[in-house]
Amino acid sequence: MRIATWNVNSIRTRKALVVDFLHQLDVDVVAMQETKCRDDQFPFDEFDAAGYEVAHFGLNQWNGVAIASRLGLSNIEQGFPGMPGFSKTGELPPPLEARAISATIEGIRVCSVYVPNGRGLDDPHFSYKLSWLDHLGQAFRDYAQSPHALPFAIAGDFNVAPVDSDVGDTAFLQPGTTHTSEAERKTLAQFETTAGVADVVRPLQPEGYTFWDYKQGKFAKDEGLRIDFIYGSPSFVELVEGGFIHRDARKGESPSDHVPVIVDLASEDEDDRPMIF
Repeated sequence: MRIATWNVNSIRTRKALVVDFLHQLDVDVVAMQETKCRDDQFPFDEFDAAGYEVAHFGLNQWNGVAIASRLGLSNIEQGFPGMPGFSKTGELPPPLEARAISATIEGIRVCSVYVPNGRGLDDPHFSYKLSWLDHLGQAFRDYAQSPHALPFAIAGDFNVAPVDSDVGDTAFLQPGTTHTSEAERKTLAQFETTAGVADVVRPLQPEGYTFWDYKQGKFAKDEGLRIDFIYGSPSFVELVEGGFIHRDARKGESPSDHVPVIVDLASEDEDDRPMIF
């Protein structure tokens, strides 16, 4: 099974690009972020014609997450238990945003997440970001402890560059900058510990960025960030055969500012099949 995650930065703008990517790279499942549309605006017909079933969670023109699969989808869940909401005005309870969706595909639980940006270290959105990551870790800790837990992956745009080597854009290394602050990195590390997950692509491709700003020729100068990840549970990690960052997706006409991250899995029962002579 080949699983990808991609912040597509508007699925209605890039639907043809995404479908071409799925076919050209023979992708079975893709977790998408920043679809930027309501459920009724998602281009389901194009994906259906390409052979993919889609689960989408979108509330307005912001955020939005989806999972597309040519292997079927079951047990679809929008959000996750305890997921925080956000309100600029102090509204209680703060409304939920379309930032997480999960589904089961052939015995693998996949969650597509779009972690809040944070905006600024003194912005209320920053504390929301940290709280959101904390609750995500707790939700998957609880899932992992349930008797019916499956191997799982949490894939998406985490809006945190965990280490300095993940930062080619030096503007993000300045004091007071989001995505690289000590608080964000500490919270992301705690999420990994709490959920019991590991970055499954980094050991296979230690270097490389997944995001380049559109401005100032950042891509041409390779001044990017590594902020998109596939985190897997121990039983998911055991299935991993390969993984990489698809940098070429940032080239061409009207690309997203992010590129896909891809992982290949062995069949869970591959080693148990009888040998035939």
